Amino acid sequence: MSKQFDVIVIGGGPGGYIAAIRAAQLGFNTACIDEWKNGKGGPAPGGTCTNVGCIPSKALLQSSEFFDHAGHAFGDHGIGLKDLSIDVAKMVARKDAVVKQNNDGILYLLKKNKVTFFHGRGSFVKAVDGGYEIAVAGAANESLTGKQVIVATGSSARAMPGVPFDEDRVLSNDGALRIGAVPKKLGLIGSGVIGLEMGSVWRRLGADVTVLEALPTFLGAADQQIAKEAHKAFTKQGLKIELGVKVGDIKAGKKGVTVAYTNAKGEAQELAVDKLIVSIGRVPNTTGLNAEAVGLAIDERGAIVVDGDCRTNLPGVWAVGDVVRGPMLAHKAEEEGVAVAERIAGQHGHVNFDTIPWVIYTSPEIAWVGKTEQQLQAEGRAYKAGTFPFMANGRARALGDTTGMVKMIADAATDEILGVHIVGPMASELIAEAVVAMEFKASAEDIARICHAHPSLSESTKEAALAVDKRTLNF
Repeated sequence: MSKQFDVIVIGGGPGGYIAAIRAAQLGFNTACIDEWKNGKGGPAPGGTCTNVGCIPSKALLQSSEFFDHAGHAFGDHGIGLKDLSIDVAKMVARKDAVVKQNNDGILYLLKKNKVTFFHGRGSFVKAVDGGYEIAVAGAANESLTGKQVIVATGSSARAMPGVPFDEDRVLSNDGALRIGAVPKKLGLIGSGVIGLEMGSVWRRLGADVTVLEALPTFLGAADQQIAKEAHKAFTKQGLKIELGVKVGDIKAGKKGVTVAYTNAKGEAQELAVDKLIVSIGRVPNTTGLNAEAVGLAIDERGAIVVDGDCRTNLPGVWAVGDVVRGPMLAHKAEEEGVAVAERIAGQHGHVNFDTIPWVIYTSPEIAWVGKTEQQLQAEGRAYKAGTFPFMANGRARALGDTTGMVKMIADAATDEILGVHIVGPMASELIAEAVVAMEFKASAEDIARICHAHPSLSESTKEAALAVDKRTLNF
């Protein structure tokens, strides 16, 4: 006998579990299906973000940053340490504990909101009167029927052609988070978010890290003034970044991995490393969904085809997060999940793609929202820009971290803020003010006129706003 639900969510990552909770809050009898398993085979909802992405990477970044500060910055504060060491196994165990806390927290939230959770892989069986039959393949197989279905199956790491992940020598983000000892030499293909974050972790702990990037520019999606500042900081730290390379044969053996490549000058090179992290993007995860059984449209990238409201080609079937178009960001998935649940309820759910913030949690952190200078130039839009360096910020000096700047871009005629770009301490937190300002169509003058606490890093945002009008007060 099939179990009946108003809404069935396939996937328990940020988009899925949030969609399920919001649907339940709106009065729908809701089910959420997720197949992630913990080390004991139990449920581990939260998707890539919680299990092998956002959360564990931040835990390792924090541990490695403490180690780096202890070795290089504590002396400036008069703090002396002898025989500094790192217990990688304990660091990884702490990371695993943080992940479990988040898994358990999601299960609690689903239960609290009366969402019925099913542990297993969800897939379409067929369309039925008034909805769809969904199979759950797990420890206990189940048959569910839902009037509305939300697909939130996420994404998986893209492998190099002919070079599968073995998660021992050739690593995806999953294997990169489970390295058991500091490698002497670590290679990364791709200088995206995952590559830079994982490279930063192991460089701080003593690894010799080389990044091979095919594109001729560093962080092509970021504002190039900010990207150049970040590149300079990473290079100074010891991260070796080669741009414009063409990767050739990759050979993994018992002792390590060798990567043949051609550098930007056209010269043949070879990189020998103990471990290689491949970070060349992610692909939508639709394998096993049995989309063909119901005629669910999937594009050439493997993504589920949706309109601006996350509707698929099938009535009553929606899709959110990494499995659809748009940036593969956990917070984007969450907002889409909420919006879809509200649309099912007849409300007007809304996601503003123009104000979705981007963050790279390296040191210095990099964060931005809105347009870059390069995008505005390509559009032919007149703008004015202002920057303020953390070097001139009192709180940054007290923290001992004055790398980077805040950059604000505004419309030349109306002064509306078009983009804010930050590289420096706590950029991930500072960007929130810019998102709020842009959501309310604020002008640079608005931010310049708002009183910011002193001393605080946020004063740099105010000063960047003043710089748009060429009237900074502290630089």
